[in-house]
Amino acid sequence: MAFMKNFVWGTATSSFQIEGAAGEDGKGLSIWDTFCQEEGRTFDNHNGDTACDHYHRYPEDVAIMKEMGIKAYRFSLSWPRIFPDGIGEVNEAGIDFYSRLVDELLKNDIVPYITLFHWDYPNALHEKGAWLNPDSPKWFAEYAKVVVERFGDRVKHFMTFNEPQCVVGCAFEQTIHAPGFHLPDRERLLMVHHILLAHGMAVKVIRECGHRDIQVGFAPTGLMHFPADGKAENIEAARKAIFSVPEAPDNWGFSVSWWSDPVFFGAYPEDGLERFREVMPRIGQDDMKIISAPIDFYGQNIYNGAPIESDGQGGFRRCKRKAGYPMTNIHWPVTPESLYWGPRFLYERYQTPIYITENGMSAHDVVSLDGKVHDPNRIDFLNRYLLQLRKASEDGVDIRGYFEWSLMDNFEWSNGYSQRFGLVYVDYQTQQRIWKDSAYWYQNVIHTNGECL
Repeated sequence: MAFMKNFVWGTATSSFQIEGAAGEDGKGLSIWDTFCQEEGRTFDNHNGDTACDHYHRYPEDVAIMKEMGIKAYRFSLSWPRIFPDGIGEVNEAGIDFYSRLVDELLKNDIVPYITLFHWDYPNALHEKGAWLNPDSPKWFAEYAKVVVERFGDRVKHFMTFNEPQCVVGCAFEQTIHAPGFHLPDRERLLMVHHILLAHGMAVKVIRECGHRDIQVGFAPTGLMHFPADGKAENIEAARKAIFSVPEAPDNWGFSVSWWSDPVFFGAYPEDGLERFREVMPRIGQDDMKIISAPIDFYGQNIYNGAPIESDGQGGFRRCKRKAGYPMTNIHWPVTPESLYWGPRFLYERYQTPIYITENGMSAHDVVSLDGKVHDPNRIDFLNRYLLQLRKASEDGVDIRGYFEWSLMDNFEWSNGYSQRFGLVYVDYQTQQRIWKDSAYWYQNVIHTNGECL
């Protein structure tokens, strides 16, 4: 069987990871620009100044997508490219770049999906307190208003935040992402609340300022655990594992429910409220109503999870992974089951159409003596995961589309250019693009609507 008719086959990127042109045409500094200037923050002190030079080479990259058969392209906007100071005066050169990109996509019959925020926060607003500042939701809503006013005539799909878990967890718990310093629970919880308010305010602005046919969602992430076997008690244990707020002190920010329950239910999950009752931020009278503004779809970035079994007492425990378990180049476990059970559990809980907004792998990719890039591990990985996603669709989960991560190799945050996630190989010295074997494979998947899997 194939996926539903009109299934959206896409690919995804983010602005800082591919654009380059860090100081061109009036763009302001982002926190990642300044983070990369700090010695030892990124692999081999790599930075995003040039990245994949997509800012200048976007017609070539869109042509690649067109030839690959890509139906939709999920990309993020650089907030400081549009607002150099985060708020205030709009940089028309930044607007013009994204306008040209959107037009190029539409000319090639590729549907644009815009993500408003994929981590490159304006440095000028960081200096004003960033997400700890009570005005930060209004700053984001102002940015969203300009974006939808300028692009809403042509772009019909918007996402507010990409992986807000990482915005707080990677930066202020683990300190491996910009700006990279540790904050106590009380301040991180306040950040979460302000980001959720920013999401809700942006949804409202997009509804008010955009066209009627615009759809809006967001793209969180989280570990998508799965049952160790088909026993009912282990299925229920895996469900609880996904939606429980993690107890580890450096991991609660990656919770699925802490970020998604407020959006869909207008309330934080009870286990988290009990745990954080002494350090919860003050919640305004209308805050949860703002946060839970209805959205049209749920984007979810899914890479892996862990096998779960019942602890025999109504709870759950992780099963130890088998010795020699498969993993990717970035040392993430390979767990195709995550792309079945994750969407299934999410759809059962939130009853909202789902897009897989990221899924893919980093591999040991090299240009071989024949001048080609052979990546059988990636093909096998994607095939296994997509078979599980197709099974979820066949079992009644409303899955609307799949965005492979990523179109091309790029700047992988603190890992610099040491990790290659792309379907297209990028030579960072020459900026040459080379299709990997997986790109040709994905081309066929799209052409057959997944029947070739």
